[in-house]
Amino acid sequence: MGDTVGPRRGRKVTVQALSRGMSTFRLTTIERAYELARSGACRTVGEIKARLQAEGYEGVKDRLYGASMTGALRKLCAENYVAPEGEEDAPAPKSNDDDDE
Repeated sequence: MGDTVGPRRGRKVTVQALSRGMSTFRLTTIERAYELARSGACRTVGEIKARLQAEGYEGVKDRLYGASMTGALRKLCAENYVAPEGEEDAPAPKSNDDDDE
């Protein structure tokens, strides 16, 4: 038997059961956007938005809206982007389409 955590509706729940339940946890759109920006996988905010949509996140444009949000993500992308092997590590283009894609 595993370690138990206090009563939950009159029964004890094992730590293993709690950790199994955590496997279905999904980051919010904003949390995932910051994770992608920090990972170095995305060069622009537009790439982050496209990746989030491909991962099934909804309302991406609405949630990643505004100058401070896109500016922070853009800065993280610039600091962390790692070009795939064989590609030149050029800086991201400066354009407004990052905010609209």
